[in-house]
Order: sequence, then C-alpha cells, then structure tokens
Amino acid sequence: MIIKRMVDLPNYGWRSAFDDLERMRRDMGRLFGQVAGQAYYPAHAGVYPLVNVSEDPVHFYIRGEIPGMKSEEINISVAGRNLTISGERKIASEGANVRYHRREREDGKFNRVVALPSDIQIDKIEAGYSDGILHITIPKAEAAKPKQISVK
Repeated sequence: MIIKRMVDLPNYGWRSAFDDLERMRRDMGRLFGQVAGQAYYPAHAGVYPLVNVSEDPVHFYIRGEIPGMKSEEINISVAGRNLTISGERKIASEGANVRYHRREREDGKFNRVVALPSDIQIDKIEAGYSDGILHITIPKAEAAKPKQISVK
C-alpha cells in the first residue's frame, strides 16, 4: 500500500524534478517490500553524526552525538570555514544466523562537514569527547567578533 502525504505545503521557489523521482523511488521500495513480506527500512538514517552548532560573541560551539567510539577514533580537520568530523564506527556482529527485526544503528565510515558563517582561529580550536558527546569550541577570528564603537 502506498501512503501519500495528506497535506502538500505550498512550494515557495523552484522544486527539483529529482524530488519527485526520489519520492517515487521510496514509494516503490515500500510497495515491493510489502509484497515480499519485508518491512521497509530506509538504507540509512540520514546525516551522521547529529550536531548542534551554536555561537556567542566570541566562539562557535559544536556538539555532536557519536556514541560507542573512543576519542582517538574521531578525526577533526579544518579548511577555511569548514570543519570536518570523520571516523569509522564499528558495531560487533551478532552472528551469521541472526535475523534482525529492526536495525537502526549503523556502522561504517562517516564524514560530516559543518560550514561556519564567519572566519575562525584555526590554531585555537579545542575538542573533547565524553559519554558519547563530542564538544568542539572554535574561537572566532578577531575580524568576526563584535566591536563596540564609542560615540564622540
């Protein structure tokens, strides 16, 4: 059974023809999965790792969820205003004869690029990792920090 959206929101701007093709591909996957007696699960959960990016007047803060890894398995690099978090998460197999009822935890290589809105001080970035949460503090470049101008 193909489930259609109940409400289509108005489209503000140009929509790619590939959006409709992607929706049709997902619907066909669901249909064929149901005919074969299989539950439909997307091939991947989406962007990984999940991150929050915030800022104050002098820093950017990135917090990412990367459970089940060691700090030495996580790589962080910076090029210009782009910060890249990468690594490989390995999940032990349950065995060859195991049948999954649900499989949402992914393993494998990941690479997440976070574009920052202003220049940063690359040499002063600090990162820490505890309890599955990656914390990155990125100082803004002096030119990006707010300046107080006195009126004479």
